[in-house]
Parts: sequence; C-alpha cells; structure tokens
Amino acid sequence: MKKLILIAFVFSSFFVSAQELPFRLEELTAPDFIKAVEKSSRTCVIPIGVMEKHGPHLPLGTDLFLSREYALRAAEKEYAVVFPWYYFSQINEARHQPGTISYSPELIWLMLQETLDELNRNGFEKIIIVNGHGGNNAFLNFFGMAQLSEPRNYSLYWFRPEPNREVEKKAADLTQHDPFDAHAGNGETSEMAAAQPQLAYVDRAGQQSGANLERMKNLQYVYTGIWWYASYPNHYGGDGSKANAEAGELLIDETVKQLVEMIQLVKADTVVPALQQEFFRKAEHPLDTKQ
Repeated sequence: MKKLILIAFVFSSFFVSAQELPFRLEELTAPDFIKAVEKSSRTCVIPIGVMEKHGPHLPLGTDLFLSREYALRAAEKEYAVVFPWYYFSQINEARHQPGTISYSPELIWLMLQETLDELNRNGFEKIIIVNGHGGNNAFLNFFGMAQLSEPRNYSLYWFRPEPNREVEKKAADLTQHDPFDAHAGNGETSEMAAAQPQLAYVDRAGQQSGANLERMKNLQYVYTGIWWYASYPNHYGGDGSKANAEAGELLIDETVKQLVEMIQLVKADTVVPALQQEFFRKAEHPLDTKQ
C-alpha cells in the first residue's frame, strides 16, 4: 500500500510540474509557445545587457545577469514570456577595455527592430524592455521615439524603476556609503553577490580605482561622447569592496517589485495601443488633423 501511495504521489507531482508552462522563451515547445502567448496576454519581456568590463571583480556579462534576474523573478510572480540573453547593445565607451563586444550603431538598431518585428509576427502585441546597461539609455530613448516613424502592430514599453531611498539606505547601512556608485560599485556588486555569488569576486574590488577623475570639470554647458571615459577610464565607478548579498537582495527585491507592477499595468493597458493607432491614422493624412 505504501508503495502504491508513493507511486501515486510521484506521478501526481510529475503531472503537476509537467503542466506548468515555462516563461523562458527558449524552454517552450512550439505548441506551448502558442499557449504562452495567450497566457502572457501577448506580452514579452526582453532583458538587455552587454559584454563590458565591470571593474576588476565582476564578470563581463554583469548587466545580462542582472537584467535577466529581474525579469525571471518578476515573471514567476506575473506571467510573461522572457526573451533569451540579449547583448547587442551600445558600448562604444568601453572599446579600450578587454572583453568589450561593441557592435556598430547600425547593427544594434537593426537587431532590436527585427527582434521586435519577429516577436510581433509570432503574436506578441506588448513588448517590455528591461535594460541593465546604462550605456543604452540615450539609444533606447531615441529608439523608442523612432517607433512612431511608421505604423506598428505592437506597443513598446521601457521599464524605468524609481529609486527607493529607504531601501538604498538600508543596503548602504549593510555595506558602505559609495559616493561614486555608478558602475560595478557598491550597489551593483551587492546585487551580483546575491544573484551570481560564484561570479562576484568582492575581494578583488580594491585592485583598481573607481573614483571619478573629473577630467572635464572645467568644461561647463558641454556634452561630449567622451564624458564617461573622462570620469572613469578604468570602466569602474565606485567601490565594491564592502558589498554583500544581503544588501543585494534588498535592491533586487525592490526592482522586481516595481517590475511586477509594471507588467501587470502593461498587460491591462489599452491606452497606449489606442493612442498609437489614432496617431498612425492621423499621420497618414496630416492636413485632416483639426487645428
């Protein structure tokens, strides 16, 4: 009798797990992909990173690991399909550092546009970008505006988490105050210590300086592309030597909490798609737009 109960329990557990629908796109079978599109309310999340130096102590793929960590944790709470590793990003500012994979501006534009087009062709109507790389900010702003250049059958949303000073203070109290916490510093190192502890070499963080050199401080009212190199030529901004996983979990949890809420809002959103269609319709006949 005990054997029969055990067999029934194992079979039942297997049946339940077999019925669970993966949210990682690469894990879906073709028939399950159709179910996933519907279950996600036709919503796909693209975590974006890059291959670049992260100080002397974090891996080249840090931004990939973290953006994907946010997306996967959020999808466990609010179902959405998560796109595989995406690292075709803007990183010209780190071309002087070993391991940087810097694609041409034309290629990163075409790769992202064609990825969106292909996702839409496969049924997704809402696409969320979770960007883990600061060097993409200006690119993604422009790319987002350029989506209005021609009619689209999908809506693109970019996740922009808000700072939570209370959580940031708790994390800093567990580690240290880092005045230059810009890249591979206290916060990012703590998050990697939580998400990928085997790849966060905190003991190496002091091997190079992550201080802001302020080599352009006398140039007021100026923007130039060399600004990052002028401040952080080591491609390291901050001090990750006191980072720890407990602080990292606080920071990750706050980001995931906001991302879950955003996914819920996007899935229910009817405003952006309707406004886009109205805009595209009017853009075809601008002289008919009421003045």
